[in-house]
Amino acid sequence: MERMNDQPERWTQATIYPDMWTDPDKDPRNSEGVGPDGEQATLDGYLTDYRLTLRMKCDGLDAEQMASRSVPPSTMSLLGLVRHLAEVERDWRNWISDDEPLPKLYGKRDADFDEAVADQDVVDAAYADLEREQAATDAALAEHPDLGERLGKDRISVRELLVHRIEEYARHCGHADLLRECIDGRVGQ
Repeated sequence: MERMNDQPERWTQATIYPDMWTDPDKDPRNSEGVGPDGEQATLDGYLTDYRLTLRMKCDGLDAEQMASRSVPPSTMSLLGLVRHLAEVERDWRNWISDDEPLPKLYGKRDADFDEAVADQDVVDAAYADLEREQAATDAALAEHPDLGERLGKDRISVRELLVHRIEEYARHCGHADLLRECIDGRVGQ
């Protein structure tokens, strides 16, 4: 495959470790010292770190960059990822509930990506949606401290849902790495 000449030069903000996103003293995920005790704390820590990673990959970009679809013909963009994860957080609450499912946040299938347009109001709304949906799912799961408890119509365990949440964020943080590099060349784990 031919490399496009208009690709931005790769760069990192880090000065200590050139393969990092930022220097350790500026990294909110800095995990120096002893790790958390217990399975719940470990799972929560990984989820928090991946949530922060996604935010870091989007930091400093304008609405046009957030909506940029860097790998045509894909509709994936950083803004689409933020909207998608808000939608997924809402859907996970459907997994653990016996009630009628909550409606889709953005309506029709794939609207989270397809309607991720370069408008600052859309970007701001996506972040607000993500924060609200994360908090609601966190609160719903906090009512079930037994990781082995099975919930919802499909009887999914709390543990399985937490691991799935981590996997979803981790996978999309990998996408965010590639999208960000295509947008402005910034790299780092």
